[in-house]
Amino acid sequence: MDPARQGKAIDMTDSQTPARTRISLLLNDSMVGQTLRVCGWVRTFRNDRFLAVNDGSTLHNLQLVVDKDSTDPEVLKQLHTGAAIDAVGELVESQGGGQATELKVTALAVLGGADPDEFPIQMKRHSLDFLREKAHLRFRTNTFGAVFRVRHALQYAVHTFFHERGFYQLHTPIITGSDAEGAGEMFRVTTMDLDNPPRTEDGAVDVSQDFFGKESNLTVSGQLEAELGAMALGQVYTFGPTFRAENSNTSRHLAEFWMIEPEIAFADLKDDMTLAEDCLKYVLGYALEHCAEDLAFLEKRELDAEKQLPQAERHEHPLRVRLQAVVDAPFTHLTYTEAIDLLRNSKPYKKKKFKFPVEWGVDLQSEHERWLVEKHVGGPVVVTDYPAGIKAFYMRANDDGKTVAAMDVLVPGIGEIIGGSQREERLDVLKQKCADFNIPEDHVWWYLETRKFGSAPHCGFGMGFERLVMYVTGMTNIRDVIPFPRTPLNAEF
Repeated sequence: MDPARQGKAIDMTDSQTPARTRISLLLNDSMVGQTLRVCGWVRTFRNDRFLAVNDGSTLHNLQLVVDKDSTDPEVLKQLHTGAAIDAVGELVESQGGGQATELKVTALAVLGGADPDEFPIQMKRHSLDFLREKAHLRFRTNTFGAVFRVRHALQYAVHTFFHERGFYQLHTPIITGSDAEGAGEMFRVTTMDLDNPPRTEDGAVDVSQDFFGKESNLTVSGQLEAELGAMALGQVYTFGPTFRAENSNTSRHLAEFWMIEPEIAFADLKDDMTLAEDCLKYVLGYALEHCAEDLAFLEKRELDAEKQLPQAERHEHPLRVRLQAVVDAPFTHLTYTEAIDLLRNSKPYKKKKFKFPVEWGVDLQSEHERWLVEKHVGGPVVVTDYPAGIKAFYMRANDDGKTVAAMDVLVPGIGEIIGGSQREERLDVLKQKCADFNIPEDHVWWYLETRKFGSAPHCGFGMGFERLVMYVTGMTNIRDVIPFPRTPLNAEF
């Protein structure tokens, strides 16, 4: 090792210093014999000689071989788990097992140390509960490195799917005055002094003096605005953050999450179902092809975790087999009425094993959805034609006067992953729906107006991105598939 460079930052202005190479490119022998530069974080340091380094580009570490005798002792003292390093050396075929290549270090610098007595992420199995408390550091673990690389791949796949099919991405507003779902579970946005807000003569808070001159909230969905785009551009999609002030502290709910919402003009519920099925199959197939190593790791992690569970609570098939089955299988179609009949004739219903009621007019719960896909069908199911009273105001009324042209896509292991509908294009019917749902027309006047000028049949769906990531990675808590979860009483990091 060059004594002049021991322990010092590697000089990138030196013409002999190579540019940094990502570790993912160095794990085969294609670059053996080249002098290369790598940067990353120390995972382990063994025998004052073998340094395992990871830069986030791959699940696997690169082994660096350090010459103890020619390395500054002060540098060696800093090579603890978590330290950031910069190294130059020759890539050679590994002399030991476990890796094909290793870097024979000729220059080494510690960019940032990590006190082993304080750094909480060590080379041992940490509980997911513990890692949620260390969300700013949990990316450094194999599990979360794999999860977030898969999350990125799925995001890319979604955009690619819609781009290849001629959809235009629409950026819908995050701040809105409308409640797309009509549930009222919205986060208020205001600049008013909460301790002393302006008031009207009768003592009410004067929202006309707020920033937007009216009540405004964080969006629960970009759908209504996306419909406006579809009625001019033909087919659009949104992919952005949404917010629900729903006080549900469960493993399936977040207050802030991302939604994928396509909208198609001149299309009906059948077109909607076809698009949803094609989209799901595409993104799952993309992940299987492009995230093979990370999915193999997550599959093994799931299998190891399930060894602690009773046999009845374990998955019947490994993760990648389950995903491939969805890609390969045709989706089964059932009406809501047919689904209710099947559930009421099921063994769990007759033996009173379901926690929630099963009767026409109530929404299907996760336990009902999972029985349909896992026990009855054994694959993905699309449920259609739900009772109007349990679905949103914008869904098209069917001719029976009782149901709407809605559909939910259910998959094994998770239940609902996509929800969509044909939208109500008839102005008179939509106005009546607003009245039925207690939605003031002046709140959605612009939405209603699109039904006056060139209205046409159209449809769309929403897919919660975190639900998708959960399904693909096998993670069982939605807090573990988003970098910094927002849940009741938690807005840390």
